[in-house]
Amino acid sequence: MTTKTQTPTVPEHGETVFIPLNKLKKHPQNARKTPHSEASIEAKAASIAAKGILQNLVVEPELDAEGEPTGCYLVSVGKGRRLAQLLRAKRKEIKRTEPIRCVIDTANDPAEISLDENVTREDLHPADQFERFRELAETRGWGAEEIAARFGVTAHVVKQRLRLGAVSPKLMQVYRDGHLTLDQLMAFAITEDHARQEQVYEHLSYNREPWIIRRDLTASNVAATDRRAILVGAEAYSEAGGTIIRDLFTEDRGGFYEDAALLDRLALDKLEGIAAQVQEAEGWKWVSPHIDWPHAHGLRRSYPQPVELSEEDETAYDAAQGELERLSAEWEDADVDLPPEVDQRFAELEAEIERINGLRHAYDPDEIGRGGVFVVLNHDGEARIERGFIRPEDEAPEPEEDESPDGETVIDGVRVNGDGEIMDGGEHDGDGHPVSDHEPEDEDAEEDGKPLSDSLIRDLTAHRTLALRLALGEQPDMALIAVTHALAAQTFYRGGGDAHCLEIRPTSSYLASHADGIEDTAAAKALEERHAGWAVDMPRDVADLWGFVAGLDHASVMALFAHCASLTVNAVRQPWEAHKRHALATADKLATAVALDMTAHWTPTVRAYLGRVTKAQILAAVRDALGDEAADQIADRKKPEMAEAAEQLLAGTGWLPPVLRTERPAWLTDEQPKASALAEDMPDTESAEATEDEAFPVAAE
Repeated sequence: MTTKTQTPTVPEHGETVFIPLNKLKKHPQNARKTPHSEASIEAKAASIAAKGILQNLVVEPELDAEGEPTGCYLVSVGKGRRLAQLLRAKRKEIKRTEPIRCVIDTANDPAEISLDENVTREDLHPADQFERFRELAETRGWGAEEIAARFGVTAHVVKQRLRLGAVSPKLMQVYRDGHLTLDQLMAFAITEDHARQEQVYEHLSYNREPWIIRRDLTASNVAATDRRAILVGAEAYSEAGGTIIRDLFTEDRGGFYEDAALLDRLALDKLEGIAAQVQEAEGWKWVSPHIDWPHAHGLRRSYPQPVELSEEDETAYDAAQGELERLSAEWEDADVDLPPEVDQRFAELEAEIERINGLRHAYDPDEIGRGGVFVVLNHDGEARIERGFIRPEDEAPEPEEDESPDGETVIDGVRVNGDGEIMDGGEHDGDGHPVSDHEPEDEDAEEDGKPLSDSLIRDLTAHRTLALRLALGEQPDMALIAVTHALAAQTFYRGGGDAHCLEIRPTSSYLASHADGIEDTAAAKALEERHAGWAVDMPRDVADLWGFVAGLDHASVMALFAHCASLTVNAVRQPWEAHKRHALATADKLATAVALDMTAHWTPTVRAYLGRVTKAQILAAVRDALGDEAADQIADRKKPEMAEAAEQLLAGTGWLPPVLRTERPAWLTDEQPKASALAEDMPDTESAEATEDEAFPVAAE
């Protein structure tokens, strides 16, 4: 007896049935040939897990070659939902036999209804999506993580949609109407202040670039990269009640601090705390914290002086140095990385040597008792501690001049009475000139031990001065020492102008009065560090300076001479100083001689240049650096926008305005200048201006 196979029962058209997941198959006539993205399937799986399948699948029975039903069903509509359930089954969230609610369709063309589902539907407008996400957060109390889990997206995406949903309803409607792009809306979402958003929107020009919107919205805020924000820190600022604005759509490098006044106060409070610690630890008379360096403070500065190490420190230094040399020799030829313990020991020894070396210089206790410290916020957000400043009222009193019993004072070899009148014991001729003491001296006076007369001393020392001039001019090495001594005496010592015999008077123009913020630049810091390096080596008493300079090797004398001479350079152009045209021409020659490369010290920013010139000059700069096409891209913008865009375009190009360019040095060219060129006259102003455009930044070579 044979058993007949039972044919599966086929549900009727339009019937709703529950079909096991493993009985559902992809329909070969499904209109979607491009696979669903992984993110889309993830989102559907999360949504189904949270809310179930909200829309039935549409299926038709699968038939075999004889037209008999196989018991499986082909999914005409709902391919993505089927794949999402398969993903959940793979993750063991459901069984592979999970019943799926489906609607049977045997009347319609499966290819047509598949196409119809994807063509005739309209996606939710993004604005509606953003606002609904916001409502979920507000009405349900759900956080970004919970919403993300229910919709299969990341928490960051949810935060972005929540932020967009918080944009002013007025601007959201403008976005719905198509007058704002999504990128522009994201720019407005940098702040949740609706009034501020609407104010910026009302004042936008025809140029509505997202970066301009962000710039205008954060104009009164402080970037997290600002030195004040770095010093205070986000945590301390938030604990004090400050709000940090974060841009969820671009790299904001930490956001923007909304309350600039609060940030200033917190920064100053922290600097005051550091200043108090320095004062307590070191004993200075006063400390003065500042966010910005107090330009033109007018105070003399002293520097630490060499001191002898204690016997204990000398022993510790020798031991550390010896062990460091031993370890270095032991591991010098090692081809492998140093073991952690050895590497750590190297660091410990180097730190100990550095600590002891720091003890080799110290401030005079008397200067600490009279002097003070500036604690300033550095450009990198660190506290910059500058020690050794002496206020005028705290200066040590000058030693009194020798005074004779009759009230006369000797100043520079000249006797002055109590009324300030010059007392000269010599006789004068009819023209008022002193009579040279060529006549025989009174023998009685000689017996009384009378000193040489002032006029005779002047006579003799004039001859000595003449001889010194002749001799010094024949000894260039000694002349270098004498000039270096004269410069150093006046550069590093108060009252040092009387400590040398060369009538050389160095002057140094105060550059901060010409360019705001110049003393906070890297170049100014480097110059100050070089000056301080020499200052700590100077003898405490200016009377010992000659021996110090004379005892230096030739290279060190040259370095000290160059430093002192460099402080006297003045190439600042003032409109009323037409008489300086020869000096300025010489400054240009000096720049060429030292191969000055201003690209290492200056960049064309809005603050430094672009915001202070005309639109035509901005375009000329961009055209000069990048060509006509780049200039044409920004030519139709308003000046503030043009300057901002030009700053970005010129970054890294090495472009310099003509006044900062350096003429090509002779050693960079194949053709060397003729010797006679050195004797040419200085160019006049007109010719100098005519050739200025031919100058170029050295870095360009």
